[in-house]
Amino acid sequence: MSQSWKPLPDDLSEPARRLAEELRAVKDAHRISLAELGKRTYLSKASWERWLNGKRLITPQALAGLIAAVECDAALLISLLRQAEAEREEGATEPAADLVPKPEPEPVPVPVPLPGLPVETPALPVEQLPSVEVPLVEAPLVPAAELPTGIPMARVAAAIAAAAAVLVLVAGLWLRGPQGGGSAAAAIPPTATASEPAPLCQGVGCAGKDPQAMGCETDDHTLLKGNVGQVVLYMHYSPRCRAAWAGITDGSPGDSATISTNTGWQETALIHWGYDNYSVMVDASPGDTTLRVCGHQKGGDGCTGVVTDPAARAAAAPLPVPPTVATTPTSRAG
Repeated sequence: MSQSWKPLPDDLSEPARRLAEELRAVKDAHRISLAELGKRTYLSKASWERWLNGKRLITPQALAGLIAAVECDAALLISLLRQAEAEREEGATEPAADLVPKPEPEPVPVPVPLPGLPVETPALPVEQLPSVEVPLVEAPLVPAAELPTGIPMARVAAAIAAAAAVLVLVAGLWLRGPQGGGSAAAAIPPTATASEPAPLCQGVGCAGKDPQAMGCETDDHTLLKGNVGQVVLYMHYSPRCRAAWAGITDGSPGDSATISTNTGWQETALIHWGYDNYSVMVDASPGDTTLRVCGHQKGGDGCTGVVTDPAARAAAAPLPVPPTVATTPTSRAG
């Protein structure tokens, strides 16, 4: 569905402006809403709103997801993104529309270069790093009151890891594609982890600290995701930092998501304004760590399942699956 677009920011570079206009044209041509665009690419509609309105420069992974999801001029879009990223790096000392710090930054992980771009790029502050969103593991929410407190999860974790390993192998073959062919998404090379800066904290040293400021978002794995009505809860984990945090999107002021561990540590992401936020981190380094995220919204409360051994879950790196409908959240009195 086409729409009346807001004017793009005046301080956008010419390639970034053209890229935003082309992305808008793709959305209008396919007559799809932001919500539908988010479902097809496994990214939030909040992120697409920022990219389409020039508030942030679209990430390489998000662009690859769009190219794989809808028919569009992949070569043109990739070329414009390369040009926009090059101009952003050249003008890194000057304010740019997509580098202005936001009070509510979106939680995003590993930067992935497009074909032809060098792997090693000039070092930027963590909050300015280009980023992508990690494929999600969907899990239905269960009412908080019904969550078990002592379920042995070793067999479940082992089964998940085994199934995920098969999916990763299939994904690798698909992404590699035929020689000389394949989609634009398949042409994007994997990130060279050797060029990533070291995180500023690990384990208990990360407790209570911002994952973006500490460099922990560069390898963010979303271990679980679920809905309470329209509100989306996330369980994030960084293998390099051995720490975890909660995220919440599509909410409203007053909504929150709290991550807790089996040691009793809790941190909360509260939406003060807008529609999303993320919490500071909890220590997830002990081998017996278990994690859970619970949401508190006007429409009711709900929790994700419990994750045991988050390091093994992240190493499995499962592919995204279509969203599932969560169970009805527990209604709150009044």
